[in-house]
Amino acid sequence: MEVVVVTGASSGVGRASALAFARAGASLVLVSRSEPALREVAAECRAFGAPVRVVPADVTRAESLAPVVDAFGRVDVWVHTAAVMAYGRFEDVPAEVFDQVVTTDLLGAANVARVALAHFRRQRAGTLIFGGSLLGTVVTPYTSSYVTSKWGLRALVRALRLETRDAPGIQVCLVSPGAVDTPIYRNAANFAGRIGRPPPPIDTPEKVAAAIVRCARRPRATMTVGLANRLIQFGFVATPALYDVLVGPLMRVAGLSREPVEPHEGNVFAPTPPAAEAVRGGRKRPWAAPTGAAVAGLALAGAITARRHLSR
Repeated sequence: MEVVVVTGASSGVGRASALAFARAGASLVLVSRSEPALREVAAECRAFGAPVRVVPADVTRAESLAPVVDAFGRVDVWVHTAAVMAYGRFEDVPAEVFDQVVTTDLLGAANVARVALAHFRRQRAGTLIFGGSLLGTVVTPYTSSYVTSKWGLRALVRALRLETRDAPGIQVCLVSPGAVDTPIYRNAANFAGRIGRPPPPIDTPEKVAAAIVRCARRPRATMTVGLANRLIQFGFVATPALYDVLVGPLMRVAGLSREPVEPHEGNVFAPTPPAAEAVRGGRKRPWAAPTGAAVAGLALAGAITARRHLSR
């Protein structure tokens, strides 16, 4: 029975991944800052017959990750999805909040990589899967700290793949979804005045978790999950001027809700109560599907129009 570690297992894609691996018969080590939420997830995983260990840890503190490897004595797959987020213009987000998002999302991933790769080197095998993001390949306003972290994570993963070419049994992978219906948007720090939401088209955490399980079975360097990802990436690279004109208004309409909110630090420095931790964030798929198709269609039409204009 393979042993799978999931860091960021208390909510969202991490929680969905833990449940997916439990259904597949894996032994699980669940890691996050919130022990009460982890115990809820552990109970859900044990209902599928999975052996489970709970390790409360903060990925920003490398020493707290030491007990993870000892939980079952080995690790075959390590899935890292822990992340926090902050909304607001760069100059409106307090420096300490910006820095903590980068510390958690990028340096926390580096801490995980150090522990995981050291163990994989000893056993000469192992698969390390990072949860990336479409925002590691494109840029949106009002999410500067998160975007900075995810671009850095993509570079880190590429470097790790290069540096483990001498160890054929070690695989380093990146699974990058677009917008996903998770609690991260509502739990994020916010200095934008309106609560964030995933812009359409929106995928479920279960869909991303299924991709992560497939990646664990047949490792791939990179995987993308999301109907419009390639199209958005194309627009970002091929028609940057048009992208820059459209992304701000689209973000204000689709990426920020109409629900007002006072400035707050969200879960950047401390975990949210267990009631705020879940697999899904509560978005309604009927709204997401047609709106997402419309956004993707408009983006494609704009890109084609721009390219025709430039080619004249």
